[in-house]
Amino acid sequence: MRGPCISSFLTLLGTVSVTEDGEGMIDGVYLPCSNLPPMDQCETPALREAAKQMNEYLSGKRTEFDLDLRYDGSDFRSRVMEELNRIPYGEVRTYKQIAEAIGYPNSMRAVGTACKENPLPIFVPCHRVIPSKGGYGNYSGGVAIKKKLLDLEGVDLD
Repeated sequence: MRGPCISSFLTLLGTVSVTEDGEGMIDGVYLPCSNLPPMDQCETPALREAAKQMNEYLSGKRTEFDLDLRYDGSDFRSRVMEELNRIPYGEVRTYKQIAEAIGYPNSMRAVGTACKENPLPIFVPCHRVIPSKGGYGNYSGGVAIKKKLLDLEGVDLD
């Protein structure tokens, strides 16, 4: 069995890299200007499919992903990731709404941290989470990319 590996490909955002755990599960997305983990480059069916679906999404041809994703972490973090996946294309939620939905109504900051540390940005749409006070908030890939993703989905926060 092969080990974890990484594949990089050009998108409308720039070069994006995706990692696979060696068992066919996508476990990382690295947006442009991210530090890449030291891994063997490879091309697997799962990575080819991830690249295909990412490019379809970024070109407006896909609104949902159908990939085998792996995100490890605490029960809290897993609940946040699952709730992020429930946010429909073209809609946003606040950090407070996510905290309330997972049963931790006072944990907005912890939700923000879980979003910041999301290993699968775009595939797990943390870009759809915004502050209650308005604006875009932060994003691990940078606010410009968050704005571009929300614009792509037809969300106008300005």
